[in-house]
Amino acid sequence: MSVEHVWINGEVLPIADVQISPVDHGILIGDGVFETLRTARGVPFAWSRHAERLRLSASGLGIDEPDTNALYQGCLDVMTANELPEARLRVTVTSGTGPLGSDRGPGPLTCLIAATPLTGFPPSAAVVVVPWVRNERGATAGLKTTSYAENARALAHAKAQGAAEAIFANTKDVLCEGTGSNIFWASDGRLHTPALATGCLAGITRELILEVAAENGIDIDTGDVAVGDLDSADEAFLTSSTRNVQPIDRVNGRSLHDVPGPLTQRLSTLFDELVERTVNP
Repeated sequence: MSVEHVWINGEVLPIADVQISPVDHGILIGDGVFETLRTARGVPFAWSRHAERLRLSASGLGIDEPDTNALYQGCLDVMTANELPEARLRVTVTSGTGPLGSDRGPGPLTCLIAATPLTGFPPSAAVVVVPWVRNERGATAGLKTTSYAENARALAHAKAQGAAEAIFANTKDVLCEGTGSNIFWASDGRLHTPALATGCLAGITRELILEVAAENGIDIDTGDVAVGDLDSADEAFLTSSTRNVQPIDRVNGRSLHDVPGPLTQRLSTLFDELVERTVNP
């Protein structure tokens, strides 16, 4: 899936012409934030929510707030340059160039937007709980940062076991999140999803699912649940901005009977209806 043109610091360029400093802190130490989002009817879906989360992540890292209006236009420009009426967009903001250590330089920010065709996910996915944990008290807990090495390691571990996503607990052995997704599961007809206090990312699709569920009388518990309780789930699903609602078919090698389960199917339908109604919920 090639990327032909990207938007960088206000300019659309062929990817071969893009120059990023070798001392950019996004490269050196992962000192940056990002958003991955999809489009709907030719514009970034749920842009206001993504822009706000990008600002919060930047603030959480202590880097300057990016110009989200310029970034929105950059998303449209890079879609046009790549002739993509619908796209998966990646918006990345780093603290800019700096010394070889952890001290930051004076900036300015490096802002980059790439676009690829919007493709679907498989109809269901297997997940495994990995042996590493999220630190719910860490400096980057709940922030969408470019420091993704532990996610890459965990996802490789999951794929080596035939799964498509890795699931983390936190330091208290409470269920937390996937490498690029939030998780929901049902037991005895009751839905659960980890609370933000577990250290999980405040996923945009997670947030929208909670809202449409409340509007339609579907109760979702966000209390702490031991990671082992996932093994007794009757049905489960993942959410993210590019997969929407994806049913889970296996948990730690155990096949689930209902794929998709009735609650998964209903929420998937309600989410699809939301996307049809508005591009900026």
